[in-house]
Amino acid sequence: MLVNTILAAKGRRVETIGPDASVAEAASKLWGAKIGAMVVLEGERIVGIISERDIVRGMALTGPDVGQRPVRDLMTTQVQTCSPDARVEDLMSTMTSRRIRHLPVVEDGKMVGIISIGDIVKNRLDEATMEVQELRHYVVSSR
Repeated sequence: MLVNTILAAKGRRVETIGPDASVAEAASKLWGAKIGAMVVLEGERIVGIISERDIVRGMALTGPDVGQRPVRDLMTTQVQTCSPDARVEDLMSTMTSRRIRHLPVVEDGKMVGIISIGDIVKNRLDEATMEVQELRHYVVSSR
C-alpha cells in the first residue's frame, strides 16, 4: 500500500503555522483542530514541525511563559518527510525506529499532505479486517 492511498481516504488538508507565531497560538490551533502536530512553514518551505510534546517539553524547561515564545524556539527543525509513492510498510519502520509520529508528504518540493502513526494504524486495521472478512467468506462458500 502507498501513502497516496491513505491521503485519498483522509484528505490532503494540513494545518500549518509560521515560525514567528506564538506557542500559545500553536497550542490553540492544535487543540481546535484536534491534532497532535503542525507543520511550520516559511512561505511554502517546511522549516519545522511543532507538536504537543514540544510544547509540554518547552513548558517543563522554561515555565508557563512558554506560550509567549515564538514557535521557532520549540519546533523540531530536522523534519523527516516522505513522498506520496512511499510504501506504508517502509514508513512504519521509519516512524518506529526514529520515534516519529507525523510525516509531511512532499511531492515536487511542495507539501501535499501529512501522515500520522494513527493513520497508518487505522490503515493496517482496515486491511486486517478486510482479510478476515475475505477468509470467512472463503471458508463459508467452500462448504
